[in-house]
Amino acid sequence: MEQRKRPEWLENAIFYEIYPQSFKDTDGDGTGNIKGITENLSYIKELGCSALWLNPCFESPFGDAGYDVSDYYKVAPRYGTNDDLKELFDEAHKLDMHVLLDLVPGHTSWDHPWFKESMKAERNEYTDRYIWTDSIWESPEGYGSLRGISDRDGSCLVNFFTHQPALNYGFFRPDRPWQQPMDSEGALATRNEIKNIMRFWLSMGCDGFRVDMAGSLVKNDEDGKGTIALWQDIRSYLDKDFPEAVLVSEWGEPDKSILAGFHMDFLLHFGPSHYNDLFRCDNPFFGGKGDASEFVEKYLDSCKKADGRGYICIPSGNHDMDRLARRLTGKNAKMSFAFLLSMPGAPYIYYGDEIGMRYVEGLTSVEGGYGRTGSRSPMQWNDGKNAGFSEASKEELYIPIDPDTQRPTVQAQKADGDSLYCEVRKLIGIRRSHKALMNSGAIRFLCTGGKNEPLAYIRSHEGESVLVVLNPSDSQYRIDVTGLKETIYELGEKPDISTDGATVKPASAFFAILG
Repeated sequence: MEQRKRPEWLENAIFYEIYPQSFKDTDGDGTGNIKGITENLSYIKELGCSALWLNPCFESPFGDAGYDVSDYYKVAPRYGTNDDLKELFDEAHKLDMHVLLDLVPGHTSWDHPWFKESMKAERNEYTDRYIWTDSIWESPEGYGSLRGISDRDGSCLVNFFTHQPALNYGFFRPDRPWQQPMDSEGALATRNEIKNIMRFWLSMGCDGFRVDMAGSLVKNDEDGKGTIALWQDIRSYLDKDFPEAVLVSEWGEPDKSILAGFHMDFLLHFGPSHYNDLFRCDNPFFGGKGDASEFVEKYLDSCKKADGRGYICIPSGNHDMDRLARRLTGKNAKMSFAFLLSMPGAPYIYYGDEIGMRYVEGLTSVEGGYGRTGSRSPMQWNDGKNAGFSEASKEELYIPIDPDTQRPTVQAQKADGDSLYCEVRKLIGIRRSHKALMNSGAIRFLCTGGKNEPLAYIRSHEGESVLVVLNPSDSQYRIDVTGLKETIYELGEKPDISTDGATVKPASAFFAILG
C-alpha cells in the first residue's frame, strides 16, 4: 500500500493526554475545565510536549466519565462552552501546538436524543441508528443488551456499560434478519453523521481525533475487513476537505488500523502486546527483575505488518491503566521515560506521569471509573489548597486528591534538578535535538531485554545513528558495537566505552552517538 502523507508536525510530535475533569479547576466547583487547560498550555509547552489529546469533553450524563455522549456538538457545561474550546484551539495554535479531541463513535449514552427516538415503536429517521433485534425475546448473541425499556419490540445491543447502546454501522456478515449490512440506509446514516461531527469540530480548529474503540464499529467482522473499509471511506472524506486532520486509533492492531487510514495506533495494556511486561506486572522489566523480550517480539511483528506505514506508539499510561508510579519510582521511573522518549512513534505522556503522580488507593468508583479511579485523581500543581487544583472544598472535588503530604507536585519538582520532571524535560530536549530519535527514525535491536539482559537498540534517521542502552537489572552487561562517540545521555553510573563496545553498569542507562 502506498504511504499516506501525514502532516509534517507529526514527525516530532510529543503528546500530552489530559483528563479534563482532573487537570485544573478555574471556577471553584471541584471539577477541571477547558479554561484550566488553556491557562496551563505554557506548562505543557515548557515540558516539551507539542500536542494535546483531550479525553471526551462533550455533553454527557457522565455514567462513563464522558465516554457516554449525549450531544456530540456541545461541550459539557461543567467544562465550559464551545467558545471556550475554540479559544483553546486558537491559543494552542499560537504556541505551535495541536489539539486532538476524543471521538466516541461506537455508542452513545442512552440519554442521547437519537436513542430516545430509536426506542419509539413508530418508525422514524433514528429507528435504525442503533442495533436492535426484531424481538424482545432475542438477545444479540455474544453481546450485552438492553431489554424491556420501551414500547419498541426488540433488544438493543450495548458496547460496554449497560447505558451505552451501540450505534449501527452494519454487519460485515449478517446472519440474522435484524442484522443490517454495511450499506443499509441506517448504517450509512450513522457513518454520515460521524463525518458531520468531525466536520463541525475540524472547522472550529480541532486538529484531529483520537478514536475510542476504533476497531469495533462493524459487527460480525472477525478479520476487521468491514471496519477497515469504513475508516478508509472516512479517511477519503477527510483527505478531500481536511487533509491535515490527524486520526489516532484505539485499536491495538497497527497492521489493521494504519491500513484503515489512521496515522498511528498504540501497543496497549489489553491484547497480546506484552506492554504490561515493561511497566505494570508483578515483576516489570523496568523494575529490574522482568523480561522485555516478548514485548520486543510483538513490537517487531507489528512493525513488520504495518510495513513502515504510520506510527506505532507506546504511552506512559492513560486513563484506563494504573499509574506508572504504582510500581515504578525513582531511577526506575526515569529509565522508563528514557525508553518511552527514545522509541519510534509519537510518545504519549499521561498528565501527571511526568511528576510521578501516584495511583490513589482505595477510592470509591467515580463516574464508571471503578479500579481506574485511582489513576484519575486531580493534577498536583503546588503545596496550596487541594495541591493547587481547585479552590473548592475537598468534599466537592470530582475525585479526591492524593492525601499523602509527600505527594509530588509540579512546584516541588521544578525546583529539584534531580526530579522526574526535570529528567523528562531533559529527555524530550535530547529527542528533539537528534533526528535519529525522532518519530520516524528506524530501530534495530541489539538486545531484547531477556533474562539478565538489557534493552539495547540503534535508532537511525537521515545519516545519524544513536545507540540506546537501558539496563534496569543489578548486573552489568557488555554491548559489542563499534563507532561509539560521545554519550548524549546518562542515568546512573557512567558506562565503560571502548573502540569495540561498551559495558553498561547495573541500574543504569545511556545514549551514545554512533559514527
